[in-house]
This record gives sequence, structure tokens and C-alpha cells, in this order.
Amino acid sequence: MKSHEIAVVNWCRSVAEQGDVGAQYDLGIMYSKGRFVLQDDKEAVKWLQLAAEQEYAPAYCDLGFMYDEGRGVLQDYKEAAKWYRLSAEQGIADAQYNLALMYEIGKGVLQDNKEAAKWYQLAAEKGLASAQFKLGVMYGIGNGVLQDDKEAVEWYCLSAEQGYAYAQANLGIMYNNGVGVLQDYKEAVKWYRLSAEQGYAYAQFNLALKYAKGEGVLKDYILGHMWLSLAAHNGYSRAKNLCEKIEDNMSSIQVNKAQKLAQQCLASNYKDCG
Repeated sequence: MKSHEIAVVNWCRSVAEQGDVGAQYDLGIMYSKGRFVLQDDKEAVKWLQLAAEQEYAPAYCDLGFMYDEGRGVLQDYKEAAKWYRLSAEQGIADAQYNLALMYEIGKGVLQDNKEAAKWYQLAAEKGLASAQFKLGVMYGIGNGVLQDDKEAVEWYCLSAEQGYAYAQANLGIMYNNGVGVLQDYKEAVKWYRLSAEQGYAYAQFNLALKYAKGEGVLKDYILGHMWLSLAAHNGYSRAKNLCEKIEDNMSSIQVNKAQKLAQQCLASNYKDCG
């Protein structure tokens, strides 16, 4: 540990021991993440608990997470929900999202889609991309809210524009199928690509289909094969079979080129994908 890091920890501990709630919270996070100190969940819980006892809303959320994951304490979903709620009621978006998720799946609380939608909405309105995506899903299928494709698209857009891969893929689906928006294959390809370049296998598969069919892009079996290979590599089971089928339309030279492009794409972390 560097000397300035030791100084930061010592100062933070000294102030925390004097009851400073911000320092208590910061020290809890340091131990939780192993930042400037050896990672120690029990020590993290100790300091987060002290900050929570002083009604520090961010500490409520992180303490809820520790109970949720069983880190430094016995796993207790009801206790997690309690702390998430205290934080959510003070407007902490991450806590609102976590509480919504618990209501959606019935973890630590009775399952309640309307209550889930309520908390997702509050977090989404604060700009939390993951909550915007989940709210879009709920509007898309009519869970806890009246089904509304246009509303789903609006929330997917807000999340996708923040770079959230799942929302980008779903927005691509909406444009591809003309649901909630006018059908637009080029726009579908745009969003599939943005998601695919973040390593999301479902988007990679859908982008491959666009290349194979020549919808929204020029037909290109090599790039189609490349994206199918990447989707298969990332665990999308349908991609392997389709990859084998698409090879019926390709020469051995083209297949070899596609495989090299896939390797190049992975090696560049999706920055150089042909």
C-alpha cells in the first residue's frame, strides 16, 4: 500500500471513530471493495451499520446489499428489503431499483408487480439506466402497468442512449419488428451493433441474422458468420447451429476469413470487428 493510501485510511478511520457519518460510510465502502485496505466484509458491515444508525441513506442501501448477498452477515432477504426501503424512501435510485427487483421476483417481500413498477419508475426518473430498461420491459409485457409498446420504446431509448446493452438490444428488436415504432431495419442494426460490441450474445445473434438476410445492411455471410461465432462463444446456444447452416453458402476461404475476424474482434475487445 502506498504512503498516501495509508494516510487516507488512517485519517478516515480517525474521523469515523469520532462519529463522522460520511467517514463511517466511506470506510465501510473501502472494506467492502478492498480499496486501500484488505477486503473485509465483516468490517464493512460494522462501519456501514454505524453510518446507518445515524440515518445516512446511502449506507442503508449498501447495508441492504450486504444482507442481500450474505456478505459479512447471514443472508437475510427480509433484512435486505428493510434497508433498501429505508434508502429508497429517501430517494436513492440504486435502492429503489434493488427494492423493485425484490418485489418483481418476491424476494424478502410478497411478489407484487405493481409495487415493482412503482419503484422502477422512481429510479428510472432519476436516470438509472438499469431501471429504465426494466421499466421498458414491464411496459412491453404489461407487468404491473398497462401494456404500452410506445412507452416501452421510450424507456428503452433513454436506457440505450446511456449505453445499456440490454436496452440497446431490446430497442433493436422493437425497430426490427415495428413494435411501438415504425419498422426500420437500419435502426435495428444500429442498436444491435452497439449492444453486440459490448459482448451481449443475444444482440450478436440478431446482428448476424441481419447480415445473413441483408436487412438494414448489405448481405454479408462472412460478417454474419463472425457474429454467430461470437454469439456462440458467449453462450448463445442457437448460434452454433445457425453458424453451421450459413456455411452451406460460403466457401472454405470465406469461413476461414470469418473465423479470423471473430478472433480479431475478441482480441480487440470488440473494437476491431471488420
